[in-house]
Amino acid sequence: MKSIPLLLSQEHPCSYLDNHQAQSLFVHPAYPLTPSSYAHLMIQGFRRSGDQVYSPHCQHCSACLPIRLAVNKFKHNRNQKRCLDKNINTQATIKRPVFEQTHYDMYLRYQTARHNDGEMANASPEDYLSFLGSSWCNTVFVEFSINNELAGVAIIDQFDQAWSAVYTFFEPKFSNYSLGVYAVLWQIEQAKQQQKELLYLGFWIQECQKMTYKSNYQPFQLLIDTEWVEISTL
Repeated sequence: MKSIPLLLSQEHPCSYLDNHQAQSLFVHPAYPLTPSSYAHLMIQGFRRSGDQVYSPHCQHCSACLPIRLAVNKFKHNRNQKRCLDKNINTQATIKRPVFEQTHYDMYLRYQTARHNDGEMANASPEDYLSFLGSSWCNTVFVEFSINNELAGVAIIDQFDQAWSAVYTFFEPKFSNYSLGVYAVLWQIEQAKQQQKELLYLGFWIQECQKMTYKSNYQPFQLLIDTEWVEISTL
């Protein structure tokens, strides 16, 4: 693969750790990304947000570690088995990554309930779709329905050998169904069925409670010093 031009951002307050400054490497916006080139970048620890592809590159911190699962090695824990039991009748429908008003309205309710201090709590339709969608990636929106009612949406990027879990949001009134957990379990199972090797989960940050849940899916792999290392327990 030919070299990819990168840009280094200015320092800014970290979104995950208080009193920390963050920097990121971004793929130059003029570079023509493809699913294939992005798949190679994910192996090196990059992640997309909308059309932007970035990797943490902080001067004095290395807390953000890329995390992924080898789906054929995954083993459910007790809580995950209970989650599957609760969602035995939950229905999944794969849809194109286009704007739907019902998705957007639920997204705003989710942000208000879970992240009301975040900047996406008041996202416009354009902000919402530019955050979750992409003009060059193979992305799908998966609807989860409970009792014929839309309950959640998972956004997934799909590649030849892997899937990447982009984001999941759900209707607050269905919080007892643990749809965030169920969405990951569903992706693991579907990736297995489609003979994919890996599911990427973004970044794991030990000091950030809202990011540590990803290590509940074991065994997992962390990118440490340019090498993917398998870890079974922490």
